[in-house]
Amino acid sequence: MILNLIRFIFAGLVALVGLAYQTGHGVNFQAKPYFMLVAGIVLAFMVITIDLMFRRKNLSAISGLFLGLLVGIVLSLVLGALVDQISKVFLDVRELREYRTLIRGGKLLIGLSACYLSISLILQTKDDFRFIIPYVEFSRATRGPRPYILDTSAIIDGRIADIAVTGILESQLIVPRFVINELQTVADSADRLRRARGRRGLDVLQKLQAMPKLELRIWDGTLVDNAKFQGVDQKLVALAAQENSRVVTSDYNLNKVATLHGVTVVNLNDLANAVRAVVLPGEQMRVRVIKPGESPGQGVGYLEDGTMVVIENARDKIGSDIDILITNSVHTSAGRMIFARCTTEASGVNHVGNHGRASA
Repeated sequence: MILNLIRFIFAGLVALVGLAYQTGHGVNFQAKPYFMLVAGIVLAFMVITIDLMFRRKNLSAISGLFLGLLVGIVLSLVLGALVDQISKVFLDVRELREYRTLIRGGKLLIGLSACYLSISLILQTKDDFRFIIPYVEFSRATRGPRPYILDTSAIIDGRIADIAVTGILESQLIVPRFVINELQTVADSADRLRRARGRRGLDVLQKLQAMPKLELRIWDGTLVDNAKFQGVDQKLVALAAQENSRVVTSDYNLNKVATLHGVTVVNLNDLANAVRAVVLPGEQMRVRVIKPGESPGQGVGYLEDGTMVVIENARDKIGSDIDILITNSVHTSAGRMIFARCTTEASGVNHVGNHGRASA
């Protein structure tokens, strides 16, 4: 609403300037008395149309454009003065008058070429010279070295909110608009499970926004070469490379793709595995068998942290708490899995040892 009002005021001011120029400077437009007024309205319409055609502007590209134009104008003035001095040295007064139009045209072409080359060079190398030339990026100062970009899977997972509560995240969290759109699509799905996952993701986002000590930003910019990237994963990788950020995800495939493109990835499963208690082969514990395993005789249980435990010879003990002996532990980016075997001997040894210590 405010932006439309600003556009209306701009069009009116441009039209008034055109009318004031025609009536106040003695310009003879008797045949076309409202020529400057119409010209002002047309100019305002063209400017507003161009503005509407590019709704999502890249502020970094715009700042680079203006800086390149400024450098080009300065270069044009310097080269123009140089052309004038060379002309005075090699041409006499008569030749200067004769070639005045040609010299002016040459200076104009040199100025246009300098502006074009400056803008092109800065837009192509703004990331390489970011620490050499102080670009005006119009971006908020972010805490921490590099921000985190949240993937859809990381938001739906929900553990990122638990991590943020601890206060360990000092960098800014970025949620791209296309990730929010994907969450909305999942939340509106006809499938009940997908709908629940999407709504959970939206709830997690609201929880993150409500944390006063966490800096969460909704990214609504435009990717460079945006037409090249179709899926959300491709856009995430491109955005991380463009913003020099890290991707937070629990998606195994996105983890691999981002690594191939040289983008730093924080995998929530790897992080969860890193903070879990270490379980070594030979240790004993008590686990409830929940369901049968894939192989004959296997039962499956879970530790309190959600780690899956595959137990040999435990299919007939579903629903019971049994003593197990750890035989192996596998850690992957998809999670951790523990292999064990059901053994009454291990339980018996435990009890004998306890009784022996008690009697002593």
